[in-house]
Amino acid sequence: MPNRGILITGGAGYIGSHVVKQLGARGEKLVVLDNLCTGFSDAVLYGEFIEGDTGDTDLVSKILHEHNIEAVIHFAAHTIVPESVENPLKYYGNNTCKTRHLLQCCQQAGVSHFIFSSTAATYGIPQDTLCSEDTLTSPINPYGTSKLMSETMLRDLSFASSLRHVILRYFNVAGSDPDGQIGQSTRKSTLLIKVAAEVAVGKREKLLVFGDDYPTPDGTGVRDYIHVSDLADAHIQALDYLRNGGESTLLNCGYGHGYSVREVIDAVNRVNGTPIKVEQHPRRAGDPPSLIAAVEKIHRTFNWTPRYDDLDFIVKTSLDWEKKLKSSEQ
Repeated sequence: MPNRGILITGGAGYIGSHVVKQLGARGEKLVVLDNLCTGFSDAVLYGEFIEGDTGDTDLVSKILHEHNIEAVIHFAAHTIVPESVENPLKYYGNNTCKTRHLLQCCQQAGVSHFIFSSTAATYGIPQDTLCSEDTLTSPINPYGTSKLMSETMLRDLSFASSLRHVILRYFNVAGSDPDGQIGQSTRKSTLLIKVAAEVAVGKREKLLVFGDDYPTPDGTGVRDYIHVSDLADAHIQALDYLRNGGESTLLNCGYGHGYSVREVIDAVNRVNGTPIKVEQHPRRAGDPPSLIAAVEKIHRTFNWTPRYDDLDFIVKTSLDWEKKLKSSEQ
């Protein structure tokens, strides 16, 4: 078992906590850094938890040296697209500037491996339904731009130093831990399956559907939904890939096929057993009709095999978690 540590920034958040669970279960030495602005300390099931900010260079440098950090998995970021439009400097300050500070600390400490949490929002509104890693990046909101700028910094630093990296561009992450230990607890989430599950358990009154006139089979937007546990496993594969000498790379994370908003609602109704209330609204500006990941590269690079590519299962784990949250609040 490796003696050197792994720093996970934002490891008390939704995706980060699932990665912490999988890494911890195989005995890795973990340090989790999170300022808890959106994360939850009780979601950190393994490792040493430190409450603090990724932009605190003194703290980060201390952690990197004292824990002999070999690899950094960087999740810490603001992720709400509408908020990024309303308050762009918040996103550039947190997502981009603090990533720059983190990278400088990594360079000074001699960190070998860096895994970066990026997003399909870097593609903007692509001309083709299927996005490959070579698809033109043209983000249409500050969130996507803030992540793309961080990708560029990371690539440039890797070129100029011995640091090697994997950039993972997520598509639509959904679901919760199948064991029910942790889940998606993000406050005021805007993610479709999370919101639909909240409606199903009575936490929200209704689900708003934006647009029913897209050039898709049923007129609603189509997205590539990936279960959070499969995405977490992709991070484990990325770490092993770098440890085995893999070169720096960029990979899409999705299943390579999509579901429409109506198909997701049908799945929620099917799993829930009772129809949820839905309210139709006009399209929102900037929403592409369809966004699906080309996934040949990640399968080829990691020999990655997802376990939970099933919409009903994704929905079930989301509903199970919402029921658990509701019961704990009563």
